[in-house]
Amino acid sequence: MMKTLAALLALSAASTALADNYVTYEPQEGPGKGKHIVLLAGDEEYRSEEAMPMLGKLLSQRHGFKCTVLFSVDDDGTINPNNGGSLSHPESLDSADAIIMLIRFRHWSNEAMKHFRNAVNRGVPIIALRTATHAFSLPKDSPDIDWTWNNKEGGFGRIILGETWVSHWGKHRAEATKGIIEASAASHPVLRGVADVFGTTDVYEAHPPADATILMRGQVLKGMTPDSGAADYKKKNKAGAEQGVNDPMMPIVWTREAKTANGGTNKVLCSTIGAASDLTSEDLRRVLVNGVYWGLGLEVPAKADVTPVGEFKPTMYGTKDSTDLSDPYGFRGFKKGVKPSDHALK
Repeated sequence: MMKTLAALLALSAASTALADNYVTYEPQEGPGKGKHIVLLAGDEEYRSEEAMPMLGKLLSQRHGFKCTVLFSVDDDGTINPNNGGSLSHPESLDSADAIIMLIRFRHWSNEAMKHFRNAVNRGVPIIALRTATHAFSLPKDSPDIDWTWNNKEGGFGRIILGETWVSHWGKHRAEATKGIIEASAASHPVLRGVADVFGTTDVYEAHPPADATILMRGQVLKGMTPDSGAADYKKKNKAGAEQGVNDPMMPIVWTREAKTANGGTNKVLCSTIGAASDLTSEDLRRVLVNGVYWGLGLEVPAKADVTPVGEFKPTMYGTKDSTDLSDPYGFRGFKKGVKPSDHALK
């Protein structure tokens, strides 16, 4: 009886704090105690609204971080990744110790941008996935127009992360990615316990600046399975020069330190692989968890526990309606009618 009561109390302590449009996972004991991570979901294709809750649960229950997940929502409280002007409860960014983000072409209100920019300017670590390189598409009168993805400086992506949107280097929805660890960075703490990364998204063209440390490159595969073999054709890069699609391979994971407007520093981990479906890769999840530890100056575990909390069967990326079953790989749009509360710990 006492054991049952203790178990119930432990479950209560690890409960989910719910609001109408966001979710907070209260932490278990762990190295992350006292640290608050805010995870930003909001892209039209790569199912960030499924990836960010999974990471929030994992980091809170396995590692002891308090995690708050913010979404793009409609007025009825349902999650709508296509609502690019929405960021639920941006005030939570005011207490963020780190940010994990998978967003694309957002045009948040000036007030929401203020909370985000203030957090960045405080020097919080940033773990940025996939389309975060082209996070914002802001109106011309926005006070934050310098962070729109296609301005002359490359927006938030190039200024802070080290790259903006360039191109699909591998063939989109046809050529998957195998992660190849950069030999010179094999001992980097973010790669601790990492050996095998695979994702069904394609490699992005990316040219991080000289101050970036490349941790992993993406081998373009001939197909959509890990055994597809490496692609071997040539194409032109953004400079117009022809090169082999895997010669050299494009960077897909790198770190850098970005200077803030206040003279501080953001420790940045950018990964252009990172759709929800990619995060079925255990070692890709480990890269991200390691990145949180590294960014916050905590000792990175020898082999971090990255077991999802509860079931994680993400929707395949895509923009089609989820009732369209015509494609062979199950590319889908987002699930309709889901609310943040549906992502509570069960």
